[in-house]
Amino acid sequence: MKKIITILLFVFVVLIGLVILYLGVIPSTAQFKDDEGNVVPGSIAVLEKVKLGDLEQWILIRGRDQSNPILLWLHGGPGAAQMPLAHKFDGALEEEFVVVHWDQRGAGKSNHRGFGEETMTFDQFIKDGYELIQYLLNRFGREKIFLLGHSWGSQLGIELVHRYPELFHAYIGVSQLVDSREGVEIAYEWLMNKIEEHNDQASLEKLNKLGTPPYSHRKYREFAGLVDAYGGNFDMSMSELVRIAIRAPEYNFIDYFRWIGGANRGGGPMHGDGEMTAVNFRESIQSLDVPVYFFTGKNDYNTPLQLVEEYNEILQVTYKEVVVFEHSAHTPFLSEPEKFSREVVRVKEHIL
Repeated sequence: MKKIITILLFVFVVLIGLVILYLGVIPSTAQFKDDEGNVVPGSIAVLEKVKLGDLEQWILIRGRDQSNPILLWLHGGPGAAQMPLAHKFDGALEEEFVVVHWDQRGAGKSNHRGFGEETMTFDQFIKDGYELIQYLLNRFGREKIFLLGHSWGSQLGIELVHRYPELFHAYIGVSQLVDSREGVEIAYEWLMNKIEEHNDQASLEKLNKLGTPPYSHRKYREFAGLVDAYGGNFDMSMSELVRIAIRAPEYNFIDYFRWIGGANRGGGPMHGDGEMTAVNFRESIQSLDVPVYFFTGKNDYNTPLQLVEEYNEILQVTYKEVVVFEHSAHTPFLSEPEKFSREVVRVKEHIL
């Protein structure tokens, strides 16, 4: 018996070792190289930490030509770091921009021991974002950048553009949050219709148990799971996302635990035990001083297209446009990556 236990422990240790080797120990990012294997002159590929607010946070900067304009990508969540997916989806963008991914406080590589959940306030995220933009402008000697915000990142992004318009060439709101309460109400009606069409008694029971919106953060996450099951949220399964993410050289095995932990936490600390904090940009931000492009999936019932189109109608701005992704829900950069990259590049060509 003792011998069997020893063998099992040995196998377990070996398996853990193999997992660590596969996921990596020392994170890095691949350099841009020519056909002869030489680093492309003028390119940039760096993974580094910067102090934003009171916390060291990680950024990834990649571009074949660092004289290209800067594109800062604000990920969703909070907590849904985009960095471990960049190696799969950003190739075309890195040819035209210096692309910057930022693991926000409590997300991915920035979800480390120095982070405290009590610092997850909207004002702190705004301050962090502003400091990062100033860092990038100073580092590259620029006056403006392009800003892209997805989902939660669109809430952060549109506020940054509203407060500091002089810092931006243009703003791209991907799956733009418009009115959090009405968005859930639209999704609830859509989901109920879908459940009835499919005579899905199990989902109906779950939805009835949750009740009607508005929801607490905990209940909203359960609701979002039901929306996702009917194709109204993420465009890729979690298993596929993980399969892509674990190949990211920028993350080591510890970072994946941090990534999962941040994603599971989400924005819970920002809402408390009551109803989720309501946001309505139709009332709070009715004009902007930079060109705005809304990229939205036709089937998105996390941040519904209907509200984005309504917001686009009333928004007073120098230029505005809604780009609809016909085969996408909440994450068009995952489901239609070629079109997504083309449209982002088109924004650059339109502005500059």
